[in-house]
Amino acid sequence: MDPYFAFDRRTHFTIFTPRFRIDDTMNLNLPPHTRSRHFRFSLKLTGAILLLTLVGVFTPTNASAGPLLAGAAKVDISNRNVPVNDPLFVKALVIKDGEQTGVIVTVDAVAIGEIGSITNEYLGNVRDQIEKDLKIKPENIMVNASHCHGVVCADVEERTIKAIKDAAKNLVPVNVGVGTGHEDRVMENRRLFLKNGKEADVRHAYALPPDEEVAGIGPIDPEIGILKLEKQNGETLAVVYNFAVHPIQGVPGKGSTADMSGFASQVIEDNLSDGTIALFVQGCGGDINPAQYKDVDNPRDAETLGNLLGLSTLKAIKKIKCTDAGSLKVMNETLTVPRSNNETRIESLKKEQEQLLNSLQGTSLNLKTFLPLIVKYKLYEEHPSYYSHRYMLEQKLGRDGLLKLDEENRANMERYINNVYKMEMMTRNKANLALLNKHQTRNQAAGKTLDVEVFGIKVGDFRMITFPAELTVDIGLNIKKNSPFENTFVAGYTNGYNYYAPTAEQLKNVGGAQEDSDCMLAPEWQAIFETKAQEMIKALK
Repeated sequence: MDPYFAFDRRTHFTIFTPRFRIDDTMNLNLPPHTRSRHFRFSLKLTGAILLLTLVGVFTPTNASAGPLLAGAAKVDISNRNVPVNDPLFVKALVIKDGEQTGVIVTVDAVAIGEIGSITNEYLGNVRDQIEKDLKIKPENIMVNASHCHGVVCADVEERTIKAIKDAAKNLVPVNVGVGTGHEDRVMENRRLFLKNGKEADVRHAYALPPDEEVAGIGPIDPEIGILKLEKQNGETLAVVYNFAVHPIQGVPGKGSTADMSGFASQVIEDNLSDGTIALFVQGCGGDINPAQYKDVDNPRDAETLGNLLGLSTLKAIKKIKCTDAGSLKVMNETLTVPRSNNETRIESLKKEQEQLLNSLQGTSLNLKTFLPLIVKYKLYEEHPSYYSHRYMLEQKLGRDGLLKLDEENRANMERYINNVYKMEMMTRNKANLALLNKHQTRNQAAGKTLDVEVFGIKVGDFRMITFPAELTVDIGLNIKKNSPFENTFVAGYTNGYNYYAPTAEQLKNVGGAQEDSDCMLAPEWQAIFETKAQEMIKALK
């Protein structure tokens, strides 16, 4: 017998095909009893080989059991009962590698539960139905919200299930490519470092601190993480791109919109193969704003910024070469993190509010009188009340009435401006206090810890770790920096929503940045999550 070995590089399974040669196995020159024993031995050997073959074929390994299969689909989830500027979508990517299947779902919505129009039951219901209908493990399904503030339809749950089913029934063999792009023009960090040691954030809900009080700003992450899946005919099936931004720019007409990420995805889909689906996975955008977020001279327009992001992503996509070396691995772990205790911060902020209130000063001015005065005194700082020659005449006559008037007006204006700044600070503090009290009440009732879902996925050389909260930029930068693998990416807003997740250092802030108050987590959460993230990344080898 001469066993024939067929080794498939993709399957990593060895297939034995026994071939008999009569001159070897049943050598007629041997004595009859010897030939018989030789023949029985050969049959036993053949049976053993066949058994090993069956075991090899039907026993899964960590390696791929055939070509990587994938399917993608998208379904409109726009609520047509409100004005719609551009459609919202739920998009699904189903990836199958042998017996393992992973699902990536992206939703043009503010969050997966808790806030917005997607209910807390949505994720569990979608997973249960998909497990029932497609036998895909619930823990192998990740759902990421873009965090756009568009309005989704009431039956978003059913449409999500449809998108996954549509993707699953159109699986085709794919090749895999991974790469990165760069975009630094569309966003800015909203966190301001103040000269007094405090921090604040840039929001539409309230005014900014005075320019002269700002010492610096936080970082951005310009990296675009890209997974490209290509059909074997060279057409692009789907693109997953991960980026840290806050798609809250809006559009001039104020209609419901998928915002920057929606426009970016449209640019990508329009410029690749027909039917390509671009899935935007929100990164660590908790302390990020769109660029020029506070612009009051031009209408807010997400399309311009989205086009820039789409073109930068497209540029990187076209440089990615796909190969057949892709494999899939999915991980899902429940992580226990400590809840915050805001009692000290609440008391501190209450005292600060009282101090600010007591520091307000009376002034003879109101808005009507302040505005013309401030213009006049800024335009003509040396001689604001009259022409210079009138001041000279008064000086010659030994009078100082105009100078006294200027002195009085400047003092009143200074008090008025200080009052405005203090009231603006009180507005910020009031918003923070409301958030701190809300989470304190909730945390006190729920206990000291919170269970969160951490999801990990590897497709080829693409690795991504997720967390169900609005991660700030530094979290993502830390995880990527410490990863042993080049193409490691991080996503927030996934498989649930637990409000903001700032760093331990940011949570030391005693009042200012809203994300530090809109947080359910104690500072220790960061080290726990980043440690778990590195463990999972290393396991995704």
